[in-house]
Amino acid sequence: LKYVTQAIETNWISSAGSFIRYFEAHFAEACGTKYGIACANGTVAMHLAMATLGMEPGDEVIIPTFTMIATANAVTYCGAKPVLVDMEPNYWQMDIDQVAAKITPRTKAIVPVHIYGHPTDMDPLLALAHQHGITVIEDSAEAHGAEYKGRRCGGLGDAAGFSFYGNKIITTGEGGMVTTNNREIAKLAWNLRDHAFSHERHFWHKYIGFNYRMTNLQAAVGLAQVEQMEKFIENRRHNALEYNCRLHGIPGITTPPQAAWAKNVYWMYGILVDEQAYGMNRDGLRKVLADHGIETRTFFIPMHCQPVYWAQFKGQRYPVAERLCRDGFYLPSASSLTIGEIEYITNVIREACPNL
Repeated sequence: LKYVTQAIETNWISSAGSFIRYFEAHFAEACGTKYGIACANGTVAMHLAMATLGMEPGDEVIIPTFTMIATANAVTYCGAKPVLVDMEPNYWQMDIDQVAAKITPRTKAIVPVHIYGHPTDMDPLLALAHQHGITVIEDSAEAHGAEYKGRRCGGLGDAAGFSFYGNKIITTGEGGMVTTNNREIAKLAWNLRDHAFSHERHFWHKYIGFNYRMTNLQAAVGLAQVEQMEKFIENRRHNALEYNCRLHGIPGITTPPQAAWAKNVYWMYGILVDEQAYGMNRDGLRKVLADHGIETRTFFIPMHCQPVYWAQFKGQRYPVAERLCRDGFYLPSASSLTIGEIEYITNVIREACPNL
């Protein structure tokens, strides 16, 4: 409130103002990167990163099929073609072996999506990309503060896109950020996000730019949020540990994985329900939880199952993603969740289990 009030009182409310620069610098530092480019939302952050890195018609971009549709849409906005891979079953991240099999001479980029706050296994993916001269753009919308072998997501590839939508670990209501360690990428992204105005002459444009700017009001909120980000992350990790302990031993419930090389920030705390082992399917359990006043949400629907992409991926099957979609859902996951609320939720799940 202090920062927003300051922005209003100084009359810097639109796309210029000091809070934008402060937010970009502080968030980039939190990601271990040199540069941050604030923009309107997470989807345009991904599109801006792809446009800056030269995605264009005829290019192929490899993405996981199990993701939010914004990942595929950002590729499509560039005129490029999304190419899908399944997830590996252990950590629910993109299958690197399948990535290798899908590379063609037209492959321009690989987009690892750090699903639900758990990093993708980046070293083999980066080695593969380097071998073929392919760009890596992290979709880090769900992974604020997540770490891969001690390195923060958002600084592992050539560039990354973050979302600050209202349900993210830190938020500006709507908003996004491109992060990179490459100064030339950052300079072009800053230019493209603001109609590609030329420094030589006003209203002089050498590129097709975008109106993808963030407002100083949003950045004021974002700066206050990033100052509290570590606390929010620790709250989510602590809550995940509480969930794990209280759900342990319930047959048919799979809790979120965490690799030894990963720091999962649990953007969403999601579980899988094995109908045979638990004695009830996912949707049945969701109904029980809803009857007790507990809101839940199903996992992502894979891209090859989406109506808008159905014709493009017709006949393709990705069994791990399909199982995640069929059996997975999120429990309440906010950083502000209390131990009492977690106890209430897990008690309902335990008491509802027919096989316990």
